[in-house]
Amino acid sequence: MPSSNVEDFHDVLSSSKSILIVSGAGLSAASGIATFRGTGGRWRKYDPKVLATLSAWQENQSRVWQFFHYRREEVRPAQPNKGHHVLAQILMPSLRKGVAPNTTTVTHVTQNIDGLLSSASGKEPDGQIIEMHGNLFDVVCTAHDCDYRVKNTDNPICLALGGTEVIVGEGNVEPVVKRVDLPHCPKCQQLLRPDVVWFGERPKRIQEILQIADSADLCLVVGTSSLVQPASKLHERVRANGGKVAVFNMEVVNHSDEADFLFLGPCEVELERVLGM
Repeated sequence: MPSSNVEDFHDVLSSSKSILIVSGAGLSAASGIATFRGTGGRWRKYDPKVLATLSAWQENQSRVWQFFHYRREEVRPAQPNKGHHVLAQILMPSLRKGVAPNTTTVTHVTQNIDGLLSSASGKEPDGQIIEMHGNLFDVVCTAHDCDYRVKNTDNPICLALGGTEVIVGEGNVEPVVKRVDLPHCPKCQQLLRPDVVWFGERPKRIQEILQIADSADLCLVVGTSSLVQPASKLHERVRANGGKVAVFNMEVVNHSDEADFLFLGPCEVELERVLGM
């Protein structure tokens, strides 16, 4: 059975040299970001997991762009919560030395595409912060021979999508947005798409992430259901190499019983209480 003893966790934390943090939607819940994994979790009449696929894009680019425009506008006013700020502090050697004096490397791999972790830390994703599923405010050209990729925070990203974000109910008529009016690449004039990882696509920087997991001696799993691979397997790689695993979540989830530590409750509350930052 996992332990919930804070002092024992601090003993492990203080001796750890390489920490891997893996976070999911539960981390951003207190910031008002929908997880789409609870009851109801639908947009209009669609399952968001179906819309975030290449097949959905091929069938109806307008619908997919309307959904991601809605997500962009949902996230835009959101602010990092206490959980984001606590985890941002762990990335900074001067701030973590009180609880993790022997730690030399900390890497935060997040499945979230809201960018709130970067906002809390005041830095763009880099070696310490890896957005394995991309970012809602990044766009990429769909042409195979074009390398256009950029951060775009325009509101709206194109005039034709403006206002479609308020139409979310199942009974509403879907707005018609023509393909020609969707975001296009300024270099080659082909369609742009959100630079996020859709279901069935390869996560960003996955080989680097796996190598980090293999060298970590402590893994903090924060606000994730541990259902989506390969993120769900990262803590297993840490344990396989003799490392410890601590889970912070609202409820017992997949593989929680395999953790060394389990702290149940809102992530922002438990992170502050347990880490003492």
